[in-house]
Amino acid sequence: QVQLVESGGGLVQVGDSMTLSCTASGRSFSNDAMGWFRQTPGKSHTFVGIVGGNSESGDSRYANAVKGRFTISRDNAKNTMYLQMNSLKPEDTAVYYCGAKPTLWYSGIYSDKTSYSYWGQGTQVTVSS
Repeated sequence: QVQLVESGGGLVQVGDSMTLSCTASGRSFSNDAMGWFRQTPGKSHTFVGIVGGNSESGDSRYANAVKGRFTISRDNAKNTMYLQMNSLKPEDTAVYYCGAKPTLWYSGIYSDKTSYSYWGQGTQVTVSS
């Protein structure tokens, strides 16, 4: 059974850093693109960033709201993706979800949540001022 499990969320202060992890099980995701979305109450999932798989040389893309502050990386040996978040702001408060899609550039638009085949259960990040 394929599963994605996020971890690392919690409560931090404005300006702090935090790293989220997304660990996959059930099969290798080294060739899949893996991305992060976030959701606040009453709103739909919002794209945060994505990193391509081996065939895409780990290419990455980010939403403008997090560009320069957030970095996605992956350790294929551990079947895990990371989201390093720096200079956190109150507006970064959300439930963060990881997802996987076959490729970054094909199989649907990478910023569209419907392009993703697998999802984790989410982890809450709260940035307090």
